[in-house]
Amino acid sequence: MADYKILPNSIESEQAVLGCILIDQEAQTDILSSLNKDDFYSESHRNIFQAMQTIFSKSIPVDFVTLTNELEIEKKLETVGGIDYITFLTNVVPSAANFKHYCDIVLSNSVRRNLIKSGQSIIENAFNNGDDKSAMQFAEKTIFDLSQKQQDSDLELVGKPGGVLTEVLKELSEIAENQGKMRGIPTGYKDFDAITNGLQKSDLILLAARPGVGKTSFAMNIATNVAIEQNKRVAIFDLEMSKAQLMQRALASVAKVNLTHVLRGTMDQDEWKRLWTAEKKLAESLIYLDDSSMTTPLDIISKCRKLKMTEGLDLIVIDYLQLMKASNKGESSGGNRTQEVSDITRMLKVAAKDLNVPIILLSQLSRMVEQREDHRPILSDLRESGSIEQDADIVLFLYNPENYNDVISNEEPGTVHLIIAKHRSGSTGEVKLKWVKEITTYMNMPTNHQEQREGEE
Repeated sequence: MADYKILPNSIESEQAVLGCILIDQEAQTDILSSLNKDDFYSESHRNIFQAMQTIFSKSIPVDFVTLTNELEIEKKLETVGGIDYITFLTNVVPSAANFKHYCDIVLSNSVRRNLIKSGQSIIENAFNNGDDKSAMQFAEKTIFDLSQKQQDSDLELVGKPGGVLTEVLKELSEIAENQGKMRGIPTGYKDFDAITNGLQKSDLILLAARPGVGKTSFAMNIATNVAIEQNKRVAIFDLEMSKAQLMQRALASVAKVNLTHVLRGTMDQDEWKRLWTAEKKLAESLIYLDDSSMTTPLDIISKCRKLKMTEGLDLIVIDYLQLMKASNKGESSGGNRTQEVSDITRMLKVAAKDLNVPIILLSQLSRMVEQREDHRPILSDLRESGSIEQDADIVLFLYNPENYNDVISNEEPGTVHLIIAKHRSGSTGEVKLKWVKEITTYMNMPTNHQEQREGEE
């Protein structure tokens, strides 16, 4: 005889919930908005609840008459037990005042059933999937998706004690008491931080430029500044360079030593001293590197979720978008690369929110920049743009006039423009930085000029 167990359920609680909807007009709104048909174990109850939702969506009260009529139209009245069963539901409820308790029981059993089904799908995938990494990702995503469904928030009265209004007022009071204090993570670039107030939690920050402008160097400069100066934990995913190449650049940048001298072994005594000092700073920093060339958003999310839970996490840097695939199974979305990029940016935006950390995502710009007389990047220059602009909280462009002989006469050599083209929570603007290519470092201008225009998206 087969050994099996009946999935968690409470037919009595399901009957009570349906009965409350039929006899209490006030309760039915709360119930119909807090449950869905799949929360019911009984197929008959699922059909009845779905008919109730159909009636309710037409702004018609749900009662014995409207329900039996809808079930007749759907030709399901007899399959759910007929008029006798609907009559039974109106009489089975001990007290409609307890509807929330009945709903809690139905929801609890639904969650447990979904956990069991998820576990079974994980087991089946593990048996049939020859790739252990893929099987692990499937398991993590399955449980994560289930937990996300349980975390959906309800409408909240803003003025309730201890509610969102109280939290916002508390935060504003702290800002007022600590005027001038950076609310986000300082990047080390003072004029940029003045506009953005640092890197904010849950923000997806897109950093884009044409090849050779130095976007990887700028992202690494921010990462090392955050890790060394702010003692923050930073995860860096580079799909193009190896860990060794990244650290060579990081050492040269932190030490302010010519990278060519480092790679050729022609450093003098002072440069060696500075390099060893830089090595000590980096060794003591909380920087984590991953140079997997086939990384997907799910790979990154999985690794970052583990790091966040075990050690903590403050910033994620990903270099770069165009080298990513939405999944390990090749082209997704029917070979539509624009749609695939949209899927990637959407997943990363959700990850930034769920992990509650800023994510800096690097991206290439299209060749349209080269074909215009004005070579300053604009939002439409984003390659395979899709929903990149929509998903990003901040869009940054690096523009080097020297690459196009666009140099303004009064600008210092090496001046690069950091353009804040989109800023969901503040103003856009422009900051000038000094690019020192020999040490792969962007530096603050001694007397930096900002052009700032107020405006929100």
